[in-house]
Amino acid sequence: MVEIIPSGQNRGLGERLAPALQIGLPAIALVIMLAVIFWIRPTAMSYFGFTLLFKLAVPLMFASLAQMLVIMLGDIDLSIGAFVGFITCVTALYLDKAPTLAIAIYLGSVVVYAVVGLLIHVRQLPSIIVTLGMSFIWLGSAVMILPAPGGTAPPWLLGFMAWRPPFIPLPVLLAILAAAVGHFIISRSSYGVVLRGAGGNPRAIQRAGWSITVIRSAIYSAAGALGIIAGITLTGLTTSGDPNIAPAYTLLGVGAVILGGGVFTGGIVSPVGTVIGALTLALAGSLLSFLQVPSTWQIGAQGGILFLVLAGRVLLTEKKS
Repeated sequence: MVEIIPSGQNRGLGERLAPALQIGLPAIALVIMLAVIFWIRPTAMSYFGFTLLFKLAVPLMFASLAQMLVIMLGDIDLSIGAFVGFITCVTALYLDKAPTLAIAIYLGSVVVYAVVGLLIHVRQLPSIIVTLGMSFIWLGSAVMILPAPGGTAPPWLLGFMAWRPPFIPLPVLLAILAAAVGHFIISRSSYGVVLRGAGGNPRAIQRAGWSITVIRSAIYSAAGALGIIAGITLTGLTTSGDPNIAPAYTLLGVGAVILGGGVFTGGIVSPVGTVIGALTLALAGSLLSFLQVPSTWQIGAQGGILFLVLAGRVLLTEKKS
């Protein structure tokens, strides 16, 4: 007798392979780029070399995690790049000389993010339009307080971003911690199931007694908090504030989330994959520098990496299923 395997079991196999594909393919791309860099410049395979290669990936990593939370709800945040630029201005101007004012602005920004999430949900507005409008508000606010690049990062922030912990470079250490905390909260905890369900199946979450309004506001607040961390770390790296320093973070953040296994329909994201995706996209610029390719090609190379990894994921998923 010939046993016929139902199509649902085939889909189950693809679903079981999905987590491995989410992390595996961007990780392979990251390893390949590192191998090329080490082959061109063997001295980069060192503590100092890893620090230089990945230090600029730290703020992008946190901005990508912020974007991941919004995408988890099935929305998209087109204001994260402008928001990070606004935070660099606040940090450079006030965090050292008027820390109370800076903290108040940070908290107010988180509240604004929560209100934006609430507005999108209650009024059923397209997130892409609302956040696009917010990007102009954040940019305008940044230009009002700091029309040109300037200000100074606090000495303690500069010291932290220049800190050399033993054995593991700071950018790698922060990436490991961010991925581990995000994985535990989003992928392993019981609350993570609820948070992902708010984007994947909100009706089921409501029937279970949870408030979608509260969840969405909380997730948008967390996205704002991660954007603040991205802006603060970016200020610590650049030593000053600039309203136009991070416009590329918006699309790079989306790319990192999708590269790491997230989907635009909501409910499916991977914090570990997002961190690896951010590191991969950030490393693409360093690889081009080592290959002596003009910097104007950087965005094209990042898009090419994203396309190849996504194409590979689709092909492997279809083959296994």
